[in-house]
Amino acid sequence: MKKLFSLFLFALFAYACTHSDTKSNEPIQTLDKKFNLYSEAVKDSFYISVQLPKAYFEKPDAKYPTVYMVDANFFFPMLAETVKQYEIAGLLPPMILVGIGYKSFATMDSLRERDYLYPASIPSDEMKAVGGGKTFNNFIVNQLIPHIDTNFRTDTTNRSLLGHSFGGYFSLYALLNQIENNQTTFRNIGSASPTLWYNNYYLNQLTAKLQNRKTTNPLSIYLTAGGLEDPTWNINPVKKLSTDITNAKLPNLNLHQAIYTDLDHMDVAMITFSRALQGFYKKD
Repeated sequence: MKKLFSLFLFALFAYACTHSDTKSNEPIQTLDKKFNLYSEAVKDSFYISVQLPKAYFEKPDAKYPTVYMVDANFFFPMLAETVKQYEIAGLLPPMILVGIGYKSFATMDSLRERDYLYPASIPSDEMKAVGGGKTFNNFIVNQLIPHIDTNFRTDTTNRSLLGHSFGGYFSLYALLNQIENNQTTFRNIGSASPTLWYNNYYLNQLTAKLQNRKTTNPLSIYLTAGGLEDPTWNINPVKKLSTDITNAKLPNLNLHQAIYTDLDHMDVAMITFSRALQGFYKKD
């Protein structure tokens, strides 16, 4: 009996080795990719997660809109599954999802102030942020996006950026930055519960910048807060910025603002991201 069992194990091992050898030269076609990318701008490494559409390898000529999100250590696993299931159900078209994360959740929690905020904090912010948002944005625009566009079949005219809280601030700052540089890096901006109070409401200049935007490319903004958040610091600033942009009656700009009445700060992100993507990529 022992001899038969030994022969069985040997045969199984031989099959596994042969099976491995026959597959070794074939490309591994997985829909989930992960890699590290060192940023020359930030002088630090970021951990990038990519989810490809279900039929990515079956349709070699198709190109897809690309959705970038920050705070990926926390939000990417949830949003990736939502995007996957929404695609299967026909609620979203196929898209490439890119998460920008850190080595660990703890690292993300300690470095997001460094990377998501600009300019440097002032005493009234009661925090010490170095204002690395511009440097982080340069990494995304000049290094990460070219890397993604080179290695995956992206629709370079149809990118989105999603963020929550400090990340929501960053997504709006990235919009401000691209306007100042006469670019349309991101066609769609999703901002959930942004910290608009930061640096004496620095981002309130966004309306004036949008009014002077030189490009006529379509632009969509999805701006939200939770009804259970602090009215002074969270809800009212979102309402004010939304009202200012709406009253400016800007051409080629679609703004959607929502206050989710029964949600608190952390609850707003996922519903904002899924609703924003449906608004950005409506299917006929």
